[in-house]
Amino acid sequence: RLLDWYTELLAQSPTNTIVVQRLGARRTIVTTNPQNVEYMLKTNFNNFPKGKPFTEILGDFLGQGIFNVDGESWLASRRLASHEFSTKSLREFVMHTLEKEVCERLVPVLDEALCGENKVVDLQELLRRFSFNVICKFTLGTNNYNRCCLDPSVPTCPLARAFDVAAEVSAKRGAAPLFMMWRVKRWLGAGSERLLKNAVGEVQTHVMRMIQERKKQKGERNDDDVEDDLLSRLICAGHEEDKIRDMVISFIMAGRDTPSAAVTWFFWVLSHYSHLEDKIVEEAKGVLDYESLKNLSFLKACLCESMRLYPPVAWDSKHATDDDLLPDGTVVKAGDRVTYFPYGMGRMEDLWGKDWFQFRPDRWFVEPRNIEGIIMLNDVSPFSFPIFQAGPRVCLGKEMAFIQMKYVVASILSRFTFRIVGPEKPIF
Repeated sequence: RLLDWYTELLAQSPTNTIVVQRLGARRTIVTTNPQNVEYMLKTNFNNFPKGKPFTEILGDFLGQGIFNVDGESWLASRRLASHEFSTKSLREFVMHTLEKEVCERLVPVLDEALCGENKVVDLQELLRRFSFNVICKFTLGTNNYNRCCLDPSVPTCPLARAFDVAAEVSAKRGAAPLFMMWRVKRWLGAGSERLLKNAVGEVQTHVMRMIQERKKQKGERNDDDVEDDLLSRLICAGHEEDKIRDMVISFIMAGRDTPSAAVTWFFWVLSHYSHLEDKIVEEAKGVLDYESLKNLSFLKACLCESMRLYPPVAWDSKHATDDDLLPDGTVVKAGDRVTYFPYGMGRMEDLWGKDWFQFRPDRWFVEPRNIEGIIMLNDVSPFSFPIFQAGPRVCLGKEMAFIQMKYVVASILSRFTFRIVGPEKPIF
C-alpha cells in the first residue's frame, strides 16, 4: 500500500510535501502541492528535466524517443510530433481508426462474449488489447502482425508480448532498491536484463522492418499515395531510421496502457452508480463524430472524476539540475529526484474538499448551466490535476485520449450494461 502510505504522509504534512531518503537511493522529494507542481513543470521548467537517471533506465527501450530526452532533442521531437495531433488529424483518427476498431472489432467481440445470460468478460484485458491495436494503427498503419486478437482467451501477438516484457523490466529498473543492481545484471546479461534485451530487440527489429517495407512501398507508389499513419509521415519528412524507430516505439508505449487503464477503472467506478450510466447514454445518443464527441461534457466530467481517484500514471519524477527552493520552502539539492503525485493529489482535502473520496462528477461543473442548459466544465488548473502533465511538456495526445475514451465508453454503454463479478475492491 505504498501509494496510500505516501498519501497519508502528504496529507499530514503542513506543506503537502515530504522528503524520502533510502539507503542506496538518491534523495527524493514527493509533493502534492499545486504551487510546487507548477514551479517544477512550468515556472522553472529548465531546472527539472527528466534527467539522466530516468533516461538511463528507459534508454535501452525508448532510445532517443520524445519521452526519453531533454533539452533541444526533446524540443525538436515535440515540434515534429505536434503535427500529428492537429484538429484535422483528430477528425481522421475518429473517422478512420476509432470507428472501424470499435464498431467492426470491439463491439462484435463483446456481442459474442456476452450473447448469453450472466456471461463474464475480462474487460481489463480486452481494453488493453483494443488500445494496443488502436495505437499501432495510428503509428504503424494496418498490419496483421501488429494486431492482437481481442478475445482474452487467445494469446496476444508477439509484438504486444515483447512490449509487455520490455515495459515491465524497465519499470522494475526504476523500482530496484539499489540503482546499481540492474546495471550489474545488464553487464552480466543475466535474469531480467536478458529478457529485456531480447524483448527490445524484437520490438526494434519489427519496427525497422516496417520502416524498410514502407520505404519500398513509397518508392513503388505515386508520391501522393501515402499511408495515413505516423510512420509514413515521418518517413516522408526525411528523418533518419533510428529517429523514426524511437519515435514510433515511444508513441506505442504511451498509447497502449494509459487509455485502457483509465477506461477500465472508469467502468469499475461507474458500476456503482447506475443513475449516472443512464445520463451518459442519454447524452451520447446520435452519431458519434468528432464534434459530437467534443460536446459530451457530462461524460468528460465522469472521466475526469474517475481519473482524479484512479490516475493512469500515479506519479512522475524529474531530477533537479541545480540547487533550488520550492515555493513551499522545501530545499532542493542538485541531483534530487522531485516527484509530483497525481494519485495523492486526487485525495487531498485541501484541493477537493472533505468529500474527496466520493465519486462526484458535478464537482467539475460550472453552475449555473448556460442558457441552453448545456453542462459547462470548470477550468481546473492542470497543476492541481496533472493527469496529462502540464506546462511545456503537457501531453500532446491529451485530446486524442479523451476522444478515444469517450468513443469507447459511449459505444459500449449504448449496447451493454456491466456489473462487477465479485464484491472485493481491486488493488490499484
